[in-house]
Amino acid sequence: MAVDLGKVGGRIWKVSELNEAVKNLLEGSLGYIWVSGEVSNWKINTSGHAYFTLKDEGSEISAVMFSSRIALLKFRPENGMEVIAYGLVTLYSKRGTYQIVVEDIEPKGMGALQIAFEQLKKKLAEEGLFDEAHKKPLPFLPRKIGIVTSPTGAAIRDILKVLSRRFANLHIVLYPAKVQGEGSANEIVSGIKFLDNYGVDVIIVGRGGGSLEDLWTFNEEIVVRAVYEAKTPIISAVGHEIDYTLTDFAADVRAPTPSAAAEMVVREQRELLENIKDFEKRLLRNISMILNQYVHKLEVLLKHRGFDKISHIINEDKQYLADLFESLQRWWEKQRNAYSQRIVNAEYRLQLVAPLNRVRLLRERLISSEKHLKQGIKSLLNQKRITLYPMLNKLDVLSPLRVLSRGYSLVWLEPKHVLVKETNQIKRGDLLNIRFFKGEASVTVEEILPFKGNDNVGG
Repeated sequence: MAVDLGKVGGRIWKVSELNEAVKNLLEGSLGYIWVSGEVSNWKINTSGHAYFTLKDEGSEISAVMFSSRIALLKFRPENGMEVIAYGLVTLYSKRGTYQIVVEDIEPKGMGALQIAFEQLKKKLAEEGLFDEAHKKPLPFLPRKIGIVTSPTGAAIRDILKVLSRRFANLHIVLYPAKVQGEGSANEIVSGIKFLDNYGVDVIIVGRGGGSLEDLWTFNEEIVVRAVYEAKTPIISAVGHEIDYTLTDFAADVRAPTPSAAAEMVVREQRELLENIKDFEKRLLRNISMILNQYVHKLEVLLKHRGFDKISHIINEDKQYLADLFESLQRWWEKQRNAYSQRIVNAEYRLQLVAPLNRVRLLRERLISSEKHLKQGIKSLLNQKRITLYPMLNKLDVLSPLRVLSRGYSLVWLEPKHVLVKETNQIKRGDLLNIRFFKGEASVTVEEILPFKGNDNVGG
């Protein structure tokens, strides 16, 4: 078949030439454009490039996005997501495929940063970075406080102002770091690791408020992981009260503002002093209550006037009283040592602050109270001994043992153990038990003599 060259402009095109011409035509007439559509068949191959399709209700176009551009995205495109893509409309010459080479993608509706926030939040939550079981308690009274923030921002001024007002002369270590922009995430991570190894008691990480873009550094994955992995308790104080970042979820405590973080980390000096004063009052009240209990027990024991076992009871009471006094001394020594140790610990923690003079005064008062308590106990015991000794003498005078010592004896009819006062209570053959001043004897009645009148003294 003969070819009419006049129908094709006098030349025959190669396929590669035609594809190149179409490519130049597309790029020259359209160039870079924005196009909206739904992401479909999103796939990243081994080279890191993404191949997918953009489609609407009537048509679709092939798209490719190279790995260098994907790395700049704040979020990960997903199938079914409505997006606006920016790129070059072109032709892939080797296959003659019409496509768009995408350089940037923005989600429709919710912004890219918000989508990235939610995607990373879900990922880290599934890994357990936000679990409550991992969170560490804040120290009661930290000696060293680490802060990672900008040295020129409002946050550091607010934190230092609150700390100075609540508890002056604290040891504060500031690690200066950028809080937004390029390189800020790495600087914050370095600050957290440095202070964690330096040996501070608690770390405050934060900055003042701002837009989602301004606060984005604290949503970076490396920052969140550094907060989670730190051995030192961390307070996240990013933005204002309504601002939330991923660092807030990973931190041990989230503070709504930098000022609030400072209030959380130290207790007010006045409050600590009031606690010490209240502790002293409760100590003295408990000592007084315990002493009154022992005095009451002693008074009850002194009122016991049994005759059958008077010697045994008196000896037991004396021993019990001695044991009580020894127990009280041991208790007081133990309590004094415990409270003295607590005061020493409090002095160590408060050695750089104003209440040193107050602690010294309280310690002197405690020593004085101990001295007065010992004197009071000694005086009370002496008074009770003075009261007890006359009672013992009087009991000794009335004791039936004293009567027996003068030669008398007591006779009991056995086995009923009835005290015999007259001969008509007994008969021949009865068994009697005779109690002398020293010792006893058992006898059998062989003869009963008639009563001769009151011719014996005391008969």
